Amino acid sequence: MRRIVDIGRRIELIPIDPHFHDITIGLYCQQVADTTAGTGFPAFLVHTYSQMKGATGRIQEVVQAMQILGGMQKTDDGLLYFPCKHPHEAACRRVFLEACKLASNTPAEPRPLNILDRKSRLTITVDATGNGTYQVRANGEGRGATRRISAIAGGLMKLGEMESGATDNNDTVRFACGQSHDALVGLLLVRAPNVRVVLREQEMGASRGVLSAPSQQT
Repeated sequence: MRRIVDIGRRIELIPIDPHFHDITIGLYCQQVADTTAGTGFPAFLVHTYSQMKGATGRIQEVVQAMQILGGMQKTDDGLLYFPCKHPHEAACRRVFLEACKLASNTPAEPRPLNILDRKSRLTITVDATGNGTYQVRANGEGRGATRRISAIAGGLMKLGEMESGATDNNDTVRFACGQSHDALVGLLLVRAPNVRVVLREQEMGASRGVLSAPSQQT
């Protein structure tokens, strides 16, 4: 009799991995015990049902990339979690999607806390100010710069489920956990200027994604 194992709640799916024989890769959330605090915290499993030779290695590549791109850590069982032990689930989904975009021969590198905004041609920089708070600024002034700063701050909030820093300039965002996540912010910053496109792609992907049964995968 086949034993059914609870691998957690699926929160994201890559139906076809173009970098490894079109296998399906899923991201799952579990609650694991924290022996030091006597409580539990959310951790994430990267998993495929594929039995194809090399599939396990591909999963480990994605896991390692997520550690670098999202500043995540790994349990002894190979589950990923954020150092603050808060879920940051939306942000974790983005880390997973970006990690899966990397081919096997492409090393993962943490993203800087600045980008060139193609729409405004301004360099946008995000500064950590402590307690999980980040300030968005631009290398220019004027109404256009102010609008782009506000828009990108809003993009960070949507992609990372961050909170507004409640400043009059709408230029600060913060993580509810109160801890810094520089690598994660650098990754989200790349997508923040086009957040509507990103969210639309996520919705389309979710509507297409169906995890095949083990018998249907190679």
